[in-house]
Amino acid sequence: MERRYRVVVAKPGLDGHDRGAKVIARALRDAGFEVIYTGLHQTPEQVVQAVLQEDADAVGLSLLSGAHLTLVPKVIEGLRAEGLDDVLVLCGGIIPDADIPVLRQGGVTAVFTPGTPLPEISAWLEQALDERERAAAAE
Repeated sequence: MERRYRVVVAKPGLDGHDRGAKVIARALRDAGFEVIYTGLHQTPEQVVQAVLQEDADAVGLSLLSGAHLTLVPKVIEGLRAEGLDDVLVLCGGIIPDADIPVLRQGGVTAVFTPGTPLPEISAWLEQALDERERAAAAE
C-alpha cells in the first residue's frame, strides 16, 4: 500500500440491513485501510459530505434495497459537484448483473456482489488506489 488510504463505507437510502457493510468495513480495516462507517439511512448528500469531511480516497456504497440505480448516481453527481472526481466509488450488495454495466458507465469503479471473498475486495481496492497514486505522482 502506497499509504494508508481512507475509505467511507455508507448505507444510502432506507435499507435497514447493515451487517454486510459492517463486515466490509471490518475487513478493510484489518487490511490496513482507515475506515469511516456512516451508519444507516444516509442521504446521498450526507454520503458526499462524509467523503468530503473525511478526505476519503474511496467510498463504498452498500445497497440491498433495489434503489442502487437511483441513489448511486446521486452520490456520484454530488462528488463531482464538490470536485471529488478522483474518489473511487465502489458498490456492493444485491445488484442484478444487468445493472452492473449501467453503474459502471455512470462512474462506479467496481461492483462486488454477495459471495465475493473479502480479501479480493481489499486487494482490488489497494491496487486501484496505488495505481491512482502512481498516476497522480507521474503528472
